[in-house]
Amino acid sequence: MAAKFLQMSTTPAVQAAQDRYFGQHRIIANAPERDTLTEDEAAFIATRDSFYMATTNSDGWPYIQHRGGPAGFLKVLGRNLLGFADFKGNRQLLSTGNVDGDDRVALFLMDYPHQERLKILGHARVLDAREHGDLAAQLSPAPELRSRVERLFLIDVVSFDWNCPQYITPRYTGAEIAAVIDPLKARIAELEAQVDSGKK
Repeated sequence: MAAKFLQMSTTPAVQAAQDRYFGQHRIIANAPERDTLTEDEAAFIATRDSFYMATTNSDGWPYIQHRGGPAGFLKVLGRNLLGFADFKGNRQLLSTGNVDGDDRVALFLMDYPHQERLKILGHARVLDAREHGDLAAQLSPAPELRSRVERLFLIDVVSFDWNCPQYITPRYTGAEIAAVIDPLKARIAELEAQVDSGKK
């Protein structure tokens, strides 16, 4: 676990809960100012086709939104900078409005087949894509999607944490299943053709 994430997450209330249930709590001393993303995190992020992002509204209520796109649509722009394009949607702008009031966000990235998950804490800001054409083009996951980009999210990563794989149920996309099934279908068709030819 990256030290900064644990230090930020282990509040006095969390320590009190640890004392109650475990008889002691963890203290993280000498944590760095931030946890720097490594090549492992960058590679993991680059292969995700979705993630969940949590924000908090002005009344203190949390809001979690699913974000999806082609693999790699969440881009690593620097050692601790992430970005993604925000497309035309339902026009609610809940995450956008929440970030305007409280820029703290939490990202939850899952790899179900490999039972891996990465949590990220950071500060987000939202830019108008009309005012940042070059960045909008950079963050657009595909040229044909560029016209749908309305806003740009930039996230300054402060800390991250890899969770253990326990209780992550493996799930697979249609494409991942097809990669396994299609060769089997082809082989079955080949064998059926051989059987049919033997009957003639």
